[in-house]
Amino acid sequence: MKVFLIMTGLLVPDLVFAAETASAMNLTHHIVGYLSVLMTVIAYISAMSEEVIQLRKSKPMVLGSALVWFAICIYYAMHGQAKTASLAFESNLLAYIELLLFILVSMTYLNTMEERGVFDALRIFLLSKRYSYRQLFWITGSLAFLLSTVINGLAIGLLMGAVASAVGKKKPEFVALACINVVVAANAGGTFSPLGGISTLFVWQHGILKFADFFHLAIPCVINFVVPASIMHFCIPKETPDVSARPIQLHRGAKWVISLFVLTLIITVCSNVFLLLPPAAGMMAGLGLLQFYNFYLNKTAEEKESDFAHVYRFYQLDVPNENSKQTFDVFKNIGHVEWDTLLFFYGAMMLIGAIGFVGYLDDLAHFLFGQMNPSVANILIGLSSAFVDNGTLMFAVLSMHPPIHAGQWLLLTLTLGVGGSLLAIGSAPGVGMLGQIKEYTFGFHLRWMPAVLLGYFASVAVHFWINAAYF
Repeated sequence: MKVFLIMTGLLVPDLVFAAETASAMNLTHHIVGYLSVLMTVIAYISAMSEEVIQLRKSKPMVLGSALVWFAICIYYAMHGQAKTASLAFESNLLAYIELLLFILVSMTYLNTMEERGVFDALRIFLLSKRYSYRQLFWITGSLAFLLSTVINGLAIGLLMGAVASAVGKKKPEFVALACINVVVAANAGGTFSPLGGISTLFVWQHGILKFADFFHLAIPCVINFVVPASIMHFCIPKETPDVSARPIQLHRGAKWVISLFVLTLIITVCSNVFLLLPPAAGMMAGLGLLQFYNFYLNKTAEEKESDFAHVYRFYQLDVPNENSKQTFDVFKNIGHVEWDTLLFFYGAMMLIGAIGFVGYLDDLAHFLFGQMNPSVANILIGLSSAFVDNGTLMFAVLSMHPPIHAGQWLLLTLTLGVGGSLLAIGSAPGVGMLGQIKEYTFGFHLRWMPAVLLGYFASVAVHFWINAAYF
């Protein structure tokens, strides 16, 4: 029981703490608390067994979260405190809605770029260079590592995963390995930059570490990426993909869509850092820009007459006009978003939010930073990010106000940032690609967890070595 709580109990959306101050009851030794933990375990095991039981991962998570919150709310209602429980539920729901809007806009932009031929053009470009599969493996991983320092890891994962999938259509094992590499690279790259990850941004905004301090994690993060990639390298096919003779053709407006996506990310980061707005605010502004550009393209699109116009005229029918296929529908691209992934996020956040509201957070804080060595505690918390979101884990630790120094905060930032790479469901890039790329599965990622775990401990060891002055 205690091991599971260490792994999952820290995931508590921020507003839950406000609800707890409103006479929340400690149910850690009550049947409701035990039921919450049991349902969370069952839901997670069912989600992880998606390939075996052929049940989409969102279904057990959504149902499990509903049952847990109903149990909590019923108990509170029986004691005349229904409002306290409902406020806790609403705060968790608000945290999820912010995440939903962020992911929704990211996936919409990526779906739009795919529809405009951006990924196909990138695939043709890479193939035209006659890179081998092994070279493509390192190219996609390196790009993910570098870009994730300034761009959200989910967007990078979906982008580079789509490129790997397009390049390796005839080599499914290459696609799966490349996706694992992208997950590790995106998480590692976003760990040593305050702009690259939610957990690092939290630490920076709280004034615990200065902007330049995060770059002390650059070498450990490189080690975290290179170690598992070097092991996987030998399982990548040596041959070279077929050279594409097709010219690179982007559909009308493709370059503007890319520019709008970059502008959206800039707006998101700036509004979050300087205006303290949630990331969803900037992303929704970007969605508005995309909608207006969609309107412009549709209004200025040329029309051509149907190839069968003469047939319609012969029978004296109205001749239909066909768009030149240079228009697109934003809402159609929104509809193609992977809703199973988004609902999985809902279940995960609501389940673990319930675990926190029941009262396990205080027990964990006392256990982790009161009875354990801080380094061991931070390493364990990092490992727990393989199961839950690292940003919320970091916020939970910040809310505990642990008495640790700068070196330990750097260690926590490192472990939380790269620990999510251990499992496919441990980070946003992994969860996002689970729903988008069929070759990349939870089971396949799990088989390579030992290599990723080796990189995890190697990066921790390098951090203790090169940043010894902080300890």
